[in-house]
Amino acid sequence: MAPQQLPPQPLASKERSLFSLVVKNYENKQYKKGKNRLKAAEQILRKVPNHGDTIAMKALIINSQGNTDEAFALAKLALKESMKSHVCWHVYGLLYRSAKNFEEAIKAYKFALKLEPESQQIQKDLALLQMQMRDYPGYVQSRMAILSQRTGLRQNWTGLAVAQHLAGDLESAETTLTTFEETLKNTSAKTDIEHAEAVLYKNSIIAELGQTERALDHLNAVAKDSPDRTSVMELQARYLLKLGKMEEAEQAYRALLDRNAEYRAYYEGLQSALRIERSDTPALKKIYEEYATKNPRGDAARRIPLDFLKGDSFREAADHYLQHMLHKGVPSTFANIKALYSDKAKKEVIEDVVEGYAAGKAHPLANGTTEKQVNGETEKQDQFTPSVHYFLAQHYNYHPSRDLEKAVNHVDEAISSNTESVDFHMTRARILKHCGNIRKAAETMEKARTMDERDRYINTKAAKYYLRNNDNEAAIKVMSKFTRNDVVGGPLGDLHDMQCVWYITEDGEAYVRQGKLGLALKRFTAIASIFEVWQEDQFDFHSFSLRKGQIRAYVEMIRWEDQLREHPFFTRAAINATKIYIRLFDDPNLAQGNLRNGVNGDKMNSAERKKAEKKARKEREKQEKAEAEKKDSKKPPPVDQNGDPKKEDKDPKGDKLLQTTEPLVEAMKFITPLLEYSPKNTEAQQVAFEVFIRRKKYILALRTLIATHALSPSNPTHHIHLFRFHRAISTLPQPSPLPQKAMEVINTEFSALLPATTDLAKHNDDFLAQHHESPPHVLAALQVRRLLDEEGSKEKCEQDVIRTLALEEARLEDAVRGLEVLREWRAGWRYVEDYLEAARERWPEANAFEVGEK
Repeated sequence: MAPQQLPPQPLASKERSLFSLVVKNYENKQYKKGKNRLKAAEQILRKVPNHGDTIAMKALIINSQGNTDEAFALAKLALKESMKSHVCWHVYGLLYRSAKNFEEAIKAYKFALKLEPESQQIQKDLALLQMQMRDYPGYVQSRMAILSQRTGLRQNWTGLAVAQHLAGDLESAETTLTTFEETLKNTSAKTDIEHAEAVLYKNSIIAELGQTERALDHLNAVAKDSPDRTSVMELQARYLLKLGKMEEAEQAYRALLDRNAEYRAYYEGLQSALRIERSDTPALKKIYEEYATKNPRGDAARRIPLDFLKGDSFREAADHYLQHMLHKGVPSTFANIKALYSDKAKKEVIEDVVEGYAAGKAHPLANGTTEKQVNGETEKQDQFTPSVHYFLAQHYNYHPSRDLEKAVNHVDEAISSNTESVDFHMTRARILKHCGNIRKAAETMEKARTMDERDRYINTKAAKYYLRNNDNEAAIKVMSKFTRNDVVGGPLGDLHDMQCVWYITEDGEAYVRQGKLGLALKRFTAIASIFEVWQEDQFDFHSFSLRKGQIRAYVEMIRWEDQLREHPFFTRAAINATKIYIRLFDDPNLAQGNLRNGVNGDKMNSAERKKAEKKARKEREKQEKAEAEKKDSKKPPPVDQNGDPKKEDKDPKGDKLLQTTEPLVEAMKFITPLLEYSPKNTEAQQVAFEVFIRRKKYILALRTLIATHALSPSNPTHHIHLFRFHRAISTLPQPSPLPQKAMEVINTEFSALLPATTDLAKHNDDFLAQHHESPPHVLAALQVRRLLDEEGSKEKCEQDVIRTLALEEARLEDAVRGLEVLREWRAGWRYVEDYLEAARERWPEANAFEVGEK
């Protein structure tokens, strides 16, 4: 909102009217129609060229047209002309807010308030920014000031209560809500959603105070007038259970189950109310049988008992459940069951039971038939057998019970009975993926997609598999079937607009595998930008939620936003981006782009690399020239839905990102939020170590080692990092460049991880002996051996890497990592060939070990 007040400097009547028009034009966003809308401001300034408030308003309009630098210059001129004008300071704050510099915006707002303490608009703008910045004490003060100016608005009272609640002052928050309720002359109707929401919000505050009895009494008093019956019933049941009123709690949970018998939490609440221990299997079984009888079409009452039943009881229940689901041909049967596979005995029982079905040993169900009844007639279960094979295909494809040869056989049996089943072909694609044949998996998933081209899910799966096969063009072509393709950037531009983080992340990872690091960085930076937008998007809800009275949802949103960057997609993108910046620091030549010979030109000599760089540079220049000519011949630049011209992406290939002169500084932009919001992510700590050790920030590197040790002391990468840190510290020049106190801290803390008296070679051999059956640990020990004796152990280590392929626990991912280690060591071609031959023998379908695969 623009400032409402007229300028303090005297203006003639005509100019005053024009100034009001300027403000109105800004508020109505009429400046978007062109420069002629600035005419009113220009007309005032021709008469009064030093009128600060008009200059400030002109700055606002120009800033809204995208000319930020010019707007700031005008705002500073306005302040120079009218330093004591609250309008100028308010505008200055608005400009900083639009530039996302919230700290400076808050300073400007506060100065404007000193000049005009009664301005409601400035006070509101300040309060919104304080909320955005989580300045809760300041937000409480601002909300108090807003309330004192307009006590008749409910949202002002609610806003103050929310501020006090988030600031931790629960008693004051409750008092504020109670005070407003006491001012109401008439009882609110049931249709008053805002009042009902405020009452339940107050109840949640009482509960947070730990006063459960009072919360229950309050809830009982207001329950009849609340339209949100489900929330009221859930809260009543929870409070009764917490207070130990078990009989009433039982009734409450049974009432909830009568409304929704598929919600697991209600069953757990009922168990607690009945004081049934987890070990009391007969009592538990009785509850679920009761609700299975009540809800014959329900799933939860039949599925949940499988979690606690054991032995013959489990076999009988699993048999009944699986037959029931497989006869109905439910595709999600395995997804419902696979959580049980953490129990090895149950996994074996399920395998035995379903293999029995495949062998024709299905027993009749409790109703005396394994066939379904349709209009009183028995219809043969022609979908039972394919469902059994489909289940077994998923069973043998799942990692705890993996046997890919059996999985292929079963899925082929299922497909032979129904060649048009999308689910069967999708599962075959997944099996091929686990076999390592990504190319064929992508082709199979595409075949599944063509069977149902209207299904968005299978469309996205096909695109994902194309990306896993590094076929970005085919992936975007598939995605284009469900995107707006007439927008800037085509289908990819629309996916960015829709913030489709899974696609952008997979796209970036595909480019990493292809060595196209610029495009990869472009994608991972886009992910970071999307999360920044999500962070900023909450700004509008600070006022919207209070106006609409959606308080509980708003407080939940605030708490979610505070943990936003814990999201797995942000963590994944940040780790990938950091790894690229580490590679750029280690080899600045990578900034020249994708030099396809070995891995980004690793096998080129100096002359070949120069030639390749020159060729790549010429190709880039040629491409840029062609794109510029194409752009010049195009129609006028496109606009967004508001009519604003869309900003042109001046670095579509990510070349500027790639050519940074300070890659580790850029990496810190990802590392900082990673360590703050995902401190328990082992890989995040490890990539942070790589950055800190290169920046020679040894105490920070040690901190990541301590954190990783607490999370996973036997982690193979952590084992390598311990030795690398030891070498970095022990090879520091003398006298040490680090302060004495820093060295004392490092020596003391690091000795807890790797004592100074440790025989390094023996410690590594002990680690190898302890984890000799785990390929990742064996590889880590071999890498440390090379670190300790770079040349002497080279040939022996290369031979030992080949031997890891014979380990029983070796997975395809371990084999790929072993190949990467050999290439990092620049192993002799004979050893690489031997490794590839051994890997092909064990994983014959894997694309990673094909001849000529880089």
